[in-house]
Amino acid sequence: MVDSRTYTFEGTDPTIDESAEVSREAVLVGDVEIAAEASVWPGVVLRGDIGPVRIGRQTHVGDNATVHASTLEERVMVGHGVVLNEATVEAGTLVGFNATVNTGATIGSGTVVAAGTVIPDEYDIPAESFVRGVPAEITPLEETTIDPEAIFEEFSSGDYTNLAQRHGELFE
Repeated sequence: MVDSRTYTFEGTDPTIDESAEVSREAVLVGDVEIAAEASVWPGVVLRGDIGPVRIGRQTHVGDNATVHASTLEERVMVGHGVVLNEATVEAGTLVGFNATVNTGATIGSGTVVAAGTVIPDEYDIPAESFVRGVPAEITPLEETTIDPEAIFEEFSSGDYTNLAQRHGELFE
């Protein structure tokens, strides 16, 4: 599951639930906890040095994402290339490819963040929002045609867990 790319920082080792799938091409440093049925893909950096990194149950962190001192609650989907710095992402949220979530931002549950969005420092996004743009603009999901449940069904946690398991040696 994890090899020499797991590093102790100031006496703290990453901890990984045995049902989680973590690519051996990911880097985990210090105070990192990965919960059950989560997946962490190649090129991901989880850095728990100035604060903890928490990856919730059935949360999936896509290739080349960087998560620094942040909390991702359960059933969060983080797209490829996302940067999260000292942020909180609440349950059932999708963060699209190459989005940037800056220091102190909180993304409310059930939110969809569009690809390429930049969320400024200390920004609080209400639950069930659609967020897009540079800088981020917020629209209540009820005012859009976006169906977050359909998105999660298409990219369901079970499918990502299964896909990680099927990758075999990449996750050994």
